[in-house]
Amino acid sequence: MKYKQVIYRLGNEPKISLKRFLSGLGLFVVAAALIVYGYFNSHYFQIGGLLLLPIALYFAIYGYLGIFANRFSQVIAKADEDAKHRDIF
Repeated sequence: MKYKQVIYRLGNEPKISLKRFLSGLGLFVVAAALIVYGYFNSHYFQIGGLLLLPIALYFAIYGYLGIFANRFSQVIAKADEDAKHRDIF
């Protein structure tokens, strides 16, 4: 199936996916802090936070998809293995 290949490709490097997710999460915290800081001080900090926010979300979502794909590929592999050894009677 085409979807299995996509799942396996996304989930083949779980450590890199975790690094991407944590980097995105860290950038998200920095962007949120800039937005809050800019609310009380100069609005330029808010603009910087808003520019950083999509980048942070991209890394966090891409990393989370990789983590999810890794776990889901393990479920698919287990189901395929069970299907091979299924008794027809």
